[in-house]
Amino acid sequence: MPYPVAGESPRDTPQWSALAQHAKEIKQTDLRRLFAQDPHRLDWSTLEVGPLYLDLSKNLITQESLRLLLGLAEARYLPEAIGAMLRGEHINVSEDRAVLHTALRHGATIAGPIDGIDVDHEVELVLSHMEEFVRSVRSNLRVGVTGKPFETIVNIGIGGSDLGPEMVTMALQDFSDPNRSMHFVSNIDPVAIGSIFKTCDPETTLFVVVSKTFGTLETLTNATAARQWLSQALADHPGAIEKHFVAVSTNEALVREFGIDPQNMFGFWDFIGGRYSVDSAVGLSIMLAIGPERFRSFLHGFAAIDEHLREAPLSENAPVLLGLLAVWYRNFFGAQSQAVLPYSERLARFPAYLQQLTMESNGKSVRLDGTTVDYGTGAIYWGEPGTDGQHAFYQLLHQGTILVPADFILFGEPLGGPDPQQDLLFANGLAQTRALAFGRNEEELEALGVPAALRPARRMPGNRPTTTIVAQRLTPEVLGALIALYEHSVFTQGVIWGINSFDQWGVELGKELASELVPTLSSPSVPTLDTLDASTIELVSRYRHMRGRPT
Repeated sequence: MPYPVAGESPRDTPQWSALAQHAKEIKQTDLRRLFAQDPHRLDWSTLEVGPLYLDLSKNLITQESLRLLLGLAEARYLPEAIGAMLRGEHINVSEDRAVLHTALRHGATIAGPIDGIDVDHEVELVLSHMEEFVRSVRSNLRVGVTGKPFETIVNIGIGGSDLGPEMVTMALQDFSDPNRSMHFVSNIDPVAIGSIFKTCDPETTLFVVVSKTFGTLETLTNATAARQWLSQALADHPGAIEKHFVAVSTNEALVREFGIDPQNMFGFWDFIGGRYSVDSAVGLSIMLAIGPERFRSFLHGFAAIDEHLREAPLSENAPVLLGLLAVWYRNFFGAQSQAVLPYSERLARFPAYLQQLTMESNGKSVRLDGTTVDYGTGAIYWGEPGTDGQHAFYQLLHQGTILVPADFILFGEPLGGPDPQQDLLFANGLAQTRALAFGRNEEELEALGVPAALRPARRMPGNRPTTTIVAQRLTPEVLGALIALYEHSVFTQGVIWGINSFDQWGVELGKELASELVPTLSSPSVPTLDTLDASTIELVSRYRHMRGRPT
């Protein structure tokens, strides 16, 4: 059966009905009982893929649960969908595009050109161009207009052009060049770019402007401010813009118009969506930080999961199983959010990165055929590093009235600091998964001597599902594998729900309306407001008054 398949709702399948009935049975049991009844539970609920170990055992599932979920995946043509994506078929139906982020790390199975592009060849050309440029900067062969080497890199982008590079650079800072500082600016708030100007020396600053179209309002506004700042500071040095700016874009005409030499432009393609682009030229800032060799290692981590996705049977396929668990909790337990809890300070931005990956991909209410969904789709993803989160929101996870499945990400070795602290950190993460799963009952509280009056407040119900992901240490390869794991989990969910995980039309309307409102706010004369709603008219008038403009 070719994919995508339009029309049928997953709710109309017998597999969905069977899962709904099975969920009622699971809700009548608990994890203590499930572990006690199955001494071989770990045999079928743990797996290793690449550098990652996954423990699914503390989820509210049995082998029958997995059998039924896998049956739903088959009924929704998930194997065909995976093959179609990896072959470069146009599964992004609303934009009539292939989806080939896997080709960036040689994970796709491509027979011949895709849409007239020799994908493997083009990807390698861009990667080689990036490596040549990065080596010239890191070796101080490429310098600023005054002859000084670049000590500061400023990445200007937004969305996928910012979240990915910033998250990865932060995560891998222990592998970064200590002689260069990295900054990221995305917010159009003038304070964001202004604070960077205060800390940078224009003679030693390199700007990387990341925008596929080179027309993104926020990015071009910040880039223009940076160009003005640099031009004023280096007014006596012609050619400063060409020396101090590079672009990651596909629009050569606008890049040239901005003042950037097209030889300093690094391209990518329509089949790479913004939130799937961190391992493309969008990752130029990452490569500047960690170097070409470590960036290749980063790509190898992605490729290991891509290969696993393609080759492993669904029953042993890590991203598929994660995606099916997400469907299980969203549609059969009513869970509206998913916590991601990395026990690593370096992964502080990882939950934010996953917010875009998951919520922009699967925050959809229309199926591939244009019909409205009548079931839950993408959940809200959120989280903070442990152990900070333990003293903030874990109370709700343990004793709140809503179910929040949680992914715990733990590491065996520290990247810095004394080993005993790593032992304590790992112990905290592991303890939380135990407490969430098994809780503490009335008998245990009594045995501990807790007064009867306090026991209701001290009781931990448990039965809160968690998945634990463990790796030796946070390396470029491990991080690449982690990202790919979630990428393909998101795709799995989208296939089950029959939605397009690769467009994002919901982002566009706000951009259009903002562009229309700017002249209304900034015009020196009183604007015509009769096309606006009453609330917006009042807010526009108040803003103009605050800025001293006539109303």
